[in-house]
Amino acid sequence: MKKLALMLLFAATATVLYSCSNPPAPPAVNKKLEGNWKSKDGATKLSITDKDFILDDGQASKEDYFVKGDTIYTSYEGARPFTKFAIKELTDSKLTLCYPDSDIVEFNR
Repeated sequence: MKKLALMLLFAATATVLYSCSNPPAPPAVNKKLEGNWKSKDGATKLSITDKDFILDDGQASKEDYFVKGDTIYTSYEGARPFTKFAIKELTDSKLTLCYPDSDIVEFNR
């Protein structure tokens, strides 16, 4: 009986350790976001790659970013605090962002 209990305890511990050693993969960045975008008025260009968020409204700024839910978080070389851009609408050809200062900008491909 003791051997059976020890074997069950060992199996349970091994299962827990195995599940902790293989963390789930991070969610893939929405591929619809990636590409080159231009604001409706043509004043701002936005280029999103798998690693960079490049906003060019007269002076280009290249930042790292990640997406969580419907928000894009950008930072310059990992600096904090993050700048937040809320995604209001995203299709294959249209992107509407709410900037940190609450301005809403519509982009097209």
